[in-house]
Amino acid sequence: MALPISHSLPSLTHGFVPKTLVLKRTPSFIVSRRSDYYEPQKVTSRPPPPEDSLSAASQPSRVYVGYSIYKGKAALTIEPRPPEFSPLDSGAFKVSKEGFALMQFAPAVGTRQYDWSRKQVFSLSVTEIGTLMSLGAKDSCEFFHDPFKGRSDEGKVRKLLKAEPLPDGTGHFFNLSVQNRLLNVDESIYIPISKAEFTILNSSFNFIIPYLLGWHAFANTIKPEDSIQTNNAISRSGVELEWGR
Repeated sequence: MALPISHSLPSLTHGFVPKTLVLKRTPSFIVSRRSDYYEPQKVTSRPPPPEDSLSAASQPSRVYVGYSIYKGKAALTIEPRPPEFSPLDSGAFKVSKEGFALMQFAPAVGTRQYDWSRKQVFSLSVTEIGTLMSLGAKDSCEFFHDPFKGRSDEGKVRKLLKAEPLPDGTGHFFNLSVQNRLLNVDESIYIPISKAEFTILNSSFNFIIPYLLGWHAFANTIKPEDSIQTNNAISRSGVELEWGR
């Protein structure tokens, strides 16, 4: 039985989104030890909703955003995922896991029709986002992920994401190759990203990075009445000597 397919509405829509080495004019290669986003795939009639979504009753104010690009051979959706926090004995919190950008690639099966049941995903770390943002018109980079690195299934799922300049200099090719021995999948999905689309991505990444690092949570806890206690702590540590130079 044929798989259902999704239909994209506009040819280009957008919303909000939001170790690594980049060598100018030569590709860089990155190995990530952080697990990729990974779960059984589902068929939807539109770009898939965030899989970790909570009910409206439990999270009434939560908002999901993303930036989608639709081309002849594939579609790409990029969505931010927030950081995770863990409590401390003092009652404060610290970032236990940085946020990331979830990339979802779906192959085309017709004119503006994409099969999201065959989607492949790739999670960009903050550092990898920075690598993409630093690319010039003739630069390229590569990211390698093994979602099961350090576990019993290591090597059974291999993902390679390449960003390479288009021959005419009008943008970049994004190519995601996935070899999944657990599901007997070997697929490569590529999509051209224009300069305008890449600019939107960079602007969105630039805005969201502090949030992926959890810095917004720190900023929201700053209170004028806490300055005395903070200054006393700084004096005891000798850090104020740095300001006196």
